Amino acid sequence: MTESEFLVLAETCLRQVEELFERAFENDEYDVECSRSGNVLTVEFVDNGSKIIVNSQAPMQEMWLAARSGGFHYKYDGQHWLNTRDGSELFATLSRVAQEQGR
Repeated sequence: MTESEFLVLAETCLRQVEELFERAFENDEYDVECSRSGNVLTVEFVDNGSKIIVNSQAPMQEMWLAARSGGFHYKYDGQHWLNTRDGSELFATLSRVAQEQGR
């Protein structure tokens, strides 16, 4: 994949994550605030101050997720962003860590 192709995919992914949390906020699932600075999206849980950070790493063509439970790296397989260690999918992991941190 070219760098420009990766950048388009990464931007789409970051937008999807941000929209996911904005919908969760609107539906009273989570009290979160999203902020974006370039390729870094920060989701802060208002009640407890914890954060989830999602960012793109163009040199490695990966998406990185940082949460209380740890840091995770994802590569695009043509359809999904998959964890480079255990093969789990980015949005599944994101859902799990959001539930853990949103308590």
